[in-house]
Amino acid sequence: MTASVVEAPEKFRRTLVPPMLLGSILNPINSSMLAVALVPIGAAFGVGPADTAWLVTGLYLATAVGQPVMGRLVDRYGPRPLYLIGTALVGIAGLLGAFAPTLGVLIVSRVLLGFGTSAAYPASMSLIRSEADRTGMDSPTGVLSALSIANQVIAVIGPTLGGLLIGLGGWHLIFTVNVPLSLACVVLGTIWLPRTTGRSPGGKLDLAGIVLFAAMLVSFMGFLMRPSLSALWLIGVAVAVGIGFTWRELRAPDPFIDLRVLGGNGPLLATYGRQICSFVVSYSFLYGFTQWLEEGRSLSAPTAGLVLLPMSLAAVAITAITGRRSAVRGKLVAGSITLLIAVAALHLAGSGSPLWLLVVLGVLAGFPQGLNGLANQNALYHQADPARMGSSAGLLRTCTYLGALTAAAANASFFSDGATTTGLHELSWFLLGVGVLLLVLTVLDRSLSRIK
Repeated sequence: MTASVVEAPEKFRRTLVPPMLLGSILNPINSSMLAVALVPIGAAFGVGPADTAWLVTGLYLATAVGQPVMGRLVDRYGPRPLYLIGTALVGIAGLLGAFAPTLGVLIVSRVLLGFGTSAAYPASMSLIRSEADRTGMDSPTGVLSALSIANQVIAVIGPTLGGLLIGLGGWHLIFTVNVPLSLACVVLGTIWLPRTTGRSPGGKLDLAGIVLFAAMLVSFMGFLMRPSLSALWLIGVAVAVGIGFTWRELRAPDPFIDLRVLGGNGPLLATYGRQICSFVVSYSFLYGFTQWLEEGRSLSAPTAGLVLLPMSLAAVAITAITGRRSAVRGKLVAGSITLLIAVAALHLAGSGSPLWLLVVLGVLAGFPQGLNGLANQNALYHQADPARMGSSAGLLRTCTYLGALTAAAANASFFSDGATTTGLHELSWFLLGVGVLLLVLTVLDRSLSRIK
């Protein structure tokens, strides 16, 4: 009798983790550092919050379009080439921002950053899916939570690092850090990312769908950033272009965003909706609360960065504690409730608030950031079609940045006369409404209980 040979199970290639993690932090580090730089940049160019908000909007408009585009290209050509091209563009954008002579040029650099940072996340999710198929690992929660924790750690470092850089040499330095990060990504990606993934380019890229999607977002955000009766025509343009986009995508043989697939996947649509709501609150707090700390509470940029440090530490801690648990319903319910508590507590803030109270407010806001983002990411992994994991992950990030765009518009509206305490309290009422919607989308989604 001969003994049967049992092959050892394949293991996840750990060499993929460093480039995935490094690439995934490019967008959050640029988002979080800018939070403490908006006031100094506004002072340098002689503009107010409504104008500097375009630095946020420019990045996220580009990313909202770029994420599904990059995800679609990842599905067609594989993650390696898109990862390398995108991360190289980040370095170029960083140099342009560091030497920007005008606010307009600075906005252009942020747009380039948005496109450049759009490739790494869908590339990483595609790699995780292919590695799970190769190794038979049904739910790679460890790797997924590592991606989430990496983003939260950068949220810890970003505002504090940004404040320190501004204190050392001015706001230009927050763009310079992109150069070494870009070089590291290109080197690690060249060495460790697989050259082939067995994908076929397929049909032509849906350029018409991409243009219509971008036009819809730009016209809608143009109104939200400067809402007025005279600008209502932009809403009409957004609606008309949106109808054209829907008509095009339902008939295209290889659509940019397959609306037919999304229409038949209710749980995935609910996850996208929760992602938007979560990040409307997250980015409103990140940018709005930070601007108020500097203007309404008269803190310096380095001090504001330090006040935000416990917020991000709280997000990292809760992500690390719950990261290896794949069930998402409990995380989302807890995240929704703590989010409502955090935004309601903003009414306690005032121009004379002690620093300890501001730190407590930040910690309260950190817990839902850690819970909701990780839970939605795990939900998408189970709900998306494996063959479209790259584009589905890209759309999840698009929803993240739709939330950020809405937050930028809200901040510009409520802080139209400066980041005052009254504006902060009005922003809080708006965020309470968004938080209630998030809780409703969570409680009514029975499919979440099936994700274990």
